[in-house]
Amino acid sequence: MPIDTLPDAAGYRPADPFAGPDHPIRIITREIALEGRWDISVRQRIADTFDRLAPDWSEDHVNPTKAAPVRDAVERGGIELGDIRLLELGSGTGAGGKVLATFITEYVAFDLSAEMIRNDQALQTSQVRGDASVLPFVDDSFDVVMCINMFLFPDQVDRVLRPNGTLLWVNTMGDQTPIHLPVHDVVKALPGEWNAVTANAGTGLWATVRRAAL
Repeated sequence: MPIDTLPDAAGYRPADPFAGPDHPIRIITREIALEGRWDISVRQRIADTFDRLAPDWSEDHVNPTKAAPVRDAVERGGIELGDIRLLELGSGTGAGGKVLATFITEYVAFDLSAEMIRNDQALQTSQVRGDASVLPFVDDSFDVVMCINMFLFPDQVDRVLRPNGTLLWVNTMGDQTPIHLPVHDVVKALPGEWNAVTANAGTGLWATVRRAAL
């Protein structure tokens, strides 16, 4: 699983200590991606948590520093905008949409939390509420699947991503992000063979992950 690590973006600084490897959400994040842990109780707990956080989420989580990894990924990670379909999983209140939606033909914002969707402030996006473990989209339907501080459901990402598509993985606080998965685990979790390009930007990290050429 080749991973190409680029130099840090200008202005990068590591995030302040916040959520270490023993953080409960960090453990769940790993178990979901690598062990398939996801059931009704976990789903309800996550939905309730983010419903509660939604009213203040935009003020706390949409800012230039947190947008920096997304912007840098587009500039250096080989993502071509324009006439593409992009699916953002765990879209929250629209941080990703505010950065990219105006540059993309079709931007679908998808989240489990009804309150997050209700507070979505991004323009030119389509909001869909649902469970990312059972995505309601046909196979090979998106050019880019973006996850910003989001759980990884490997089989579903693999299914809806077009053969030459890209998974854009972002942790806005790097390894201090509660919902954090290292890039090597992202690549490991996905079915088949994948390559990644990654770098640090803002206070976080990004990776563009693509299927290995046959």
